[in-house]
Amino acid sequence: MRRATGARVHAEGVTLTTREGPVYTDVDFTARPGTLTVFQADSGGGRSSLLLTLTGRMRPSSGTLFVDGYALPRQARRVRRISSLGLMDEVNALDDRLRVREHLSEGMLLRLRPGVRSLTDESMAAVGLADLDRNTLVKELTMLQRRRLGVALALLPEPRLLAVDNVDGGLSSEHQADMWRTLKDLADEGLTVVATCADTDEVHTVAGPDTQGPIPIRQGEPAGAAEGPERTGPDAVRLDALFDDTPGDDRGEDEEDPRGQA
Repeated sequence: MRRATGARVHAEGVTLTTREGPVYTDVDFTARPGTLTVFQADSGGGRSSLLLTLTGRMRPSSGTLFVDGYALPRQARRVRRISSLGLMDEVNALDDRLRVREHLSEGMLLRLRPGVRSLTDESMAAVGLADLDRNTLVKELTMLQRRRLGVALALLPEPRLLAVDNVDGGLSSEHQADMWRTLKDLADEGLTVVATCADTDEVHTVAGPDTQGPIPIRQGEPAGAAEGPERTGPDAVRLDALFDDTPGDDRGEDEEDPRGQA
């Protein structure tokens, strides 16, 4: 499967703060096409919110952020067109009542444009699930298979930026290493991959010139800000901060109003 050329991501001082305090603070990095970037934080450390921001699905409070030359948050709709999310609680979790083939069929419908029939086969093969029985109920999948399926579904829209949350969650060390190698293989094929984790022990298995991180996610006050309370509690996805796709997003852009993939 030929991957689309990855998108360049550039962030300077990107920060999200709520009334409860900082979610993530002063994120600075540049990701080139064909690279894997890893961010690290414990649960509640802003991981999900950061990935939602980088893919145009959540509004940051401040900072400069460009994806493939598109400025966020102003051009969020265009960024959503070229980016995809792996599994993320409260955003796109798998439905245990469905079979694998049903999730794949739904994923093809969400592309919003025609796709070749072989795309599902290619996406499943790319994440190591070529031999999985697609009549299997999602509830019968192992945790590793679930995470791989989440990435396969994210590949169906043929994104240029792939964001994968909580790569290590619920996985043994061996399976963590397997997932990191899968993401690195996707990056080597041209995608820009940004991922998050809590446990960084197996990140070294994909270390190299095209891998950066693990980069700690900070939750202190932004540089120059007055002292204030630190954010506590779980990293609950702030649904009120998510972009919807009603008219008004990306004001000033002369384009249609496609659905986001969040």
